[in-house]
Amino acid sequence: MRQMSRLLAALVLAAAATTAHAADKLRVGKAVPEAFSFTPLDVGMRQGLFAKNGLEVESIAFAGDARMQQAAAAGSIEILLGSGPAMAFIIKGAPIKGIAGMAGPPLLLAITVRPDGPKAAADLKGKKIGVSTAGSLTYWLVAETSRRQGWGPTGIDIKPMGAMPGQIAALKRGDLDGVIMDIGNAFDLEKKGEGRILVRFTDIKDFHIHVIFATDKIIAEKPQAVRGFMKGWLEAIAFMRKNKAETVKIAMEVTGKDQEITARSYDELMPMFSDTGKFDPKALTVLSKSFVELQLLPSEPDMSKLYTEAFLPK
Repeated sequence: MRQMSRLLAALVLAAAATTAHAADKLRVGKAVPEAFSFTPLDVGMRQGLFAKNGLEVESIAFAGDARMQQAAAAGSIEILLGSGPAMAFIIKGAPIKGIAGMAGPPLLLAITVRPDGPKAAADLKGKKIGVSTAGSLTYWLVAETSRRQGWGPTGIDIKPMGAMPGQIAALKRGDLDGVIMDIGNAFDLEKKGEGRILVRFTDIKDFHIHVIFATDKIIAEKPQAVRGFMKGWLEAIAFMRKNKAETVKIAMEVTGKDQEITARSYDELMPMFSDTGKFDPKALTVLSKSFVELQLLPSEPDMSKLYTEAFLPK
């Protein structure tokens, strides 16, 4: 009888311990499914880095920032891997806050045209360029290209088209003159002779191409989970820097590109990732001014209210 009582007590203690250490579940949104930019999430999941920090992570991909923002507002996701320009959504009432400056210069993206398409950025006036959604990073960069050419933000005919496969199909049919796409897709089209990279954005230095956001709800209810996510994310970046071969292998599965293109994307894009997650004041100033220049907001916002560094590792 005494042994039975001890056994029951042990089982109760074990159950209590399991409950106490149960992993927090986080649903993490990617603005798009196939971009190399969001591979750190997959690396962290497969290498157990989020699990090590007490998290069970579910990855959910969307067709652009705007649709991901809708999911956050509906409570379908808690963490968002989005863009710097998406910070403007906060001013418009999105229940989120930036928690990390995830990546800097917009090395990921390029405007790609058909082989017989426009020869220079100066030829894009009035041309139809496909983007994911209105208000997205891709939309912002095409509008910025138009503004830099002196045509204002609407000199290029910007066409929100949703997911990338549909945009590429429209480009091949001739329904679009070009598409702004991640560099992996651009390299792939060039390799197949089906496209040509026309515009890169390597001259934009002070920028946050990507920002990690958390919903106001998860920040209030589970701050330790948000902190654990950022720790796991930065550990994933450190792993990627030291393990190119393993990173490329994982990224090939995520992006659907071959080893040559994925390895090339790795070399091109790893420099843009932040090792600390800290926000760059100069980049925030560029974003603030651009919100007005591109007519996303009527006036420059107080950027300090749109983000916090409280969840970054000390």
